[in-house]
Amino acid sequence: MQLFYNPDITEKLETVAFNKEESRHIVRVLRKTSGDELSITDGKGKLFQAKIVQAMDKKCIAQISTWEHKPKTWNYHLHIAIAPTKMNDRFEWFLEKATEIGVDEITPIFCDHSERRQIKTERMEKVILSAMKQSLKFNLPVLNKPVNFKEFLSTSHWDLGLIAHCEDGAKNHLKSFFPFHQKIMILIGPEGDFSVGEIRLALEMGIKPVTLGESRLRSETAGIVACNAVALLNEIL
Repeated sequence: MQLFYNPDITEKLETVAFNKEESRHIVRVLRKTSGDELSITDGKGKLFQAKIVQAMDKKCIAQISTWEHKPKTWNYHLHIAIAPTKMNDRFEWFLEKATEIGVDEITPIFCDHSERRQIKTERMEKVILSAMKQSLKFNLPVLNKPVNFKEFLSTSHWDLGLIAHCEDGAKNHLKSFFPFHQKIMILIGPEGDFSVGEIRLALEMGIKPVTLGESRLRSETAGIVACNAVALLNEIL
């Protein structure tokens, strides 16, 4: 299956029109023409089947034939709050792989030791969208606006909050928090780790320390390991 995205498509419509960028991809790049079938998602858990009725690279239009709900394959809400890496390509790699594995929400957080204080969210959203389509998922992860660590803790909500840090101290494995029938939030720090003050603040708010293994991981790797560990535990336990 080749999956396309249209945020405006609904089960009440008879036809759907694609924006210029997606139209060009369908008509110019993939050489689709009138009569060709398309599989389309709204990014909110629905899959539509439609047939192209107007193959124009500035406005491709398709007639909707059927639609169905495509529920997530996991029964939890996973929110990764992660410090952007110094190199953009590393953070984009995290976004891509986390989306492929399965994540519901991502928040870039700026911490005491963060080396990067700005990110281009428009570019990041495109990376996530492309990964959703490539991995044939039907729910588009939410990319929240970047926020300061302390502000994030004071304004966000979760059922189970976890922090992966490198300081000494007792930490639990992810499997000790199974089953994940809830909203899970995992904090991943910058390349210099969370500061002692940030760790203390998180613990005071009831966020629990968690280990991602014995190796010292880069931020983007830790984010991927966290996503994958939650997904695997949900499948095998």
